Amino acid sequence: MKPRSLLYTLFGDFVQFYGGEVWIGTLIKMMNHFGISESSVRGAILRLVQQDLIIGRKIGNKSYYSLTPKGKRNMDDGVKRVYTIRNHQWDGLWRVVTYSIPEEKRVLRNQVRKELSWTGFGLMSNSIWVSPNPLEKQVLTLMDTYDLKDYLIVFSSSQVITHTNEEILRTCWDLKEINKNYLTFIQQYESKLHDMQQAVWEDTISNEQCFYERTKIVHEYRKFLFLDPGFPLDLLPDDWHGIKARELFWNIHQLTSVKAVKYFESIMEYPPDKAGYVNREKAINPFSEIYHD
Repeated sequence: MKPRSLLYTLFGDFVQFYGGEVWIGTLIKMMNHFGISESSVRGAILRLVQQDLIIGRKIGNKSYYSLTPKGKRNMDDGVKRVYTIRNHQWDGLWRVVTYSIPEEKRVLRNQVRKELSWTGFGLMSNSIWVSPNPLEKQVLTLMDTYDLKDYLIVFSSSQVITHTNEEILRTCWDLKEINKNYLTFIQQYESKLHDMQQAVWEDTISNEQCFYERTKIVHEYRKFLFLDPGFPLDLLPDDWHGIKARELFWNIHQLTSVKAVKYFESIMEYPPDKAGYVNREKAINPFSEIYHD
């Protein structure tokens, strides 16, 4: 696991429900379960601070960290997509983004590409990105964040004259590769589900192990956010493995959640000047109604 990515998983899955600010010692202890050394944790935090994604403050001889508004926006988007129950039908519209950013702003251009890909757009041709999902709000936020009004245009279309919808999907995304990755995920965790069900029912699995298993599967499932934009059901192929993979993810997550949260609470240290804010119910079950799509 990459330290930076794991930090986002921990903030999104646990820390945000407990005030959003955490002692670095708690982070070090959590990440040590995944083979990440203290120096690697500190290095990852330093880089995130330099990128204005995390902010720290010192109280006595202890350092506490929270996400900046920019970092929180990135986390919120990722958390929402992980825990969204995707069962929407297509509204028949393609969202199209096109931009022309000059060469002297190539750093900005590269950042826009990364943001569009993360948001769920697929590259159809040079500087033209498309999505069948209602992502207008996200694009407008992107425009405001990077001041792109002079460079970027977004519009929607209900008709593609030269290609079928299926051809557009195959051009912009490697559906076979995404489906293959889902199948690998299923094969990896399907047998583990049975073993964990038995362990939980017999109470032979510790809080610490549940924390490890829940965090690991969330971390692994998050990788699909970079691959699968969450297509509408009526655009998916009949043999799509994403639905089964999601059910598997949900089952393991919920099996381990209560004990995982208990372990986190046992090591969480709040800043001394803040009362402990707890939203335990949300930490145990982030699959809220607000995440239904």
